[in-house]
Amino acid sequence: MSRSTPQKIQNDKTDRHDNRSLRVYHVVYEPTFKSIIFHHWTECNLKCRGCYCKVEKLDFSLLPDWQMRLASNPPETTPEKLLSLDEALALTEGLAIDRAIFIGVEPSLDPGLPALAREIKSRHGTYNILFTNGVTLPDLSSIDEVIFSLKAVTPELYRAYTEGDNRKSLANFRKVYSMGKKLQAEITLIPGTIDAPEIEKAAEFIASVDKNIPLRITGFIELSGQAFKAPTGAEVEAAAALAKKHLTKVNYLSGEMPRTGEPPIRLF
Repeated sequence: MSRSTPQKIQNDKTDRHDNRSLRVYHVVYEPTFKSIIFHHWTECNLKCRGCYCKVEKLDFSLLPDWQMRLASNPPETTPEKLLSLDEALALTEGLAIDRAIFIGVEPSLDPGLPALAREIKSRHGTYNILFTNGVTLPDLSSIDEVIFSLKAVTPELYRAYTEGDNRKSLANFRKVYSMGKKLQAEITLIPGTIDAPEIEKAAEFIASVDKNIPLRITGFIELSGQAFKAPTGAEVEAAAALAKKHLTKVNYLSGEMPRTGEPPIRLF
């Protein structure tokens, strides 16, 4: 028996464990961008008051009436089925895929994520993007880019919105940057809660790491059971203008902006 055999046995056990533990519940393919999007169902480590996943399991891109639907949907329930690693990979067969995107609930908490990222990259040569709140970092060996959802940088505001402590997330933001991974930040503009001045503070924090890290500002979408209101396009633009005082790359999305590209395809 060679000296490498015990390690091989251990890797096989890890792979089987990851296969059983994968928590993917929804998969979408975007032909225009050659992107496959894996949605992971986990017990999130934050309790964000304006959490989209609490009222809708489906990807935004599949909902032609998404604004009305999100404003009226009852709370979501646990998915009836979670895919195994083999089932998730089988859905990708025959597709032209350049990018694989892993999003939440909170994908970093899915024990099967590293194996899925590794296998999709091996089979399709994908550029892999993880969207995370950054509280916990998984194995990033097969992840090419990390998008941090910062929520807020002011500790009291972060705690009031998420019931969490943002020190670990901010430290992990710096850690991922130091690893040499491509890094982006995202923050949601919520009038009266996460306002434009907080967006500017987030931009200042990002600039303290590197002013060339891109920031995306997303206008909040009204959800059923929530008192939060969606910002106007002008409010999102005004917040972006403040962020641009500190960063070289700022973009934004609001509910008033039209969609682009071919209709997405729901694979599961």
